[in-house]
Amino acid sequence: MYHDKRFQMDQFFPIVAFNHEQIKTATRASFIISERNSFEKVVERIENLDLGVLADLANRMKEGEIVSPSTPQEQACFAILNDIDQIGGHVQGSMSSKKTMRSEIWSLMSFLGAPSWFITFSPADVMNPLCIYFANSDEEYTPGILPKEMRERAIALNPVAAARFFNYICVNIDRPGIYGETSAYYGVVEQQVTWKDAIKETSCKET
Repeated sequence: MYHDKRFQMDQFFPIVAFNHEQIKTATRASFIISERNSFEKVVERIENLDLGVLADLANRMKEGEIVSPSTPQEQACFAILNDIDQIGGHVQGSMSSKKTMRSEIWSLMSFLGAPSWFITFSPADVMNPLCIYFANSDEEYTPGILPKEMRERAIALNPVAAARFFNYICVNIDRPGIYGETSAYYGVVEQQVTWKDAIKETSCKET
């Protein structure tokens, strides 16, 4: 870990850094789309888009209706949504990226069949001395056991330490186990919000 933890302990830095990462990824994907031969058609669809039809489709979808395009105007709106998905599919945390993941999972199941195991892997960061060491500012490791409240607060104030610990555990078990080689696997990381308890209510109101 780093001797200076000012950024990883800043309550707003993870959000700002993630937003910048999303903007950079979306911009890069936009440049890739603009270099395709079909980009002129995308621009033409945007210029000729019927906003009234788009608003009607949005309201129908919001009410839970399964909408299928039946007119040329509706088909143009769906084409725009597809163009947006091509860009947003590269952005972590976006709805388009989740749709892409679902498509990948269905494709994998279609190719190899339904999965045999569903495994939830959740290492307990507040119970692991390695994560506590990552979260503390001590340069030397001491095997003393901290109270539960101190452990929880130390990790809540330093989400980077929890993320590095999780990555360390996952990387070190990424090899064949007692079941041998698998034909395929698909793993995702669930979003965690353990740091939110460390943010004061006044700070939330200010943002």
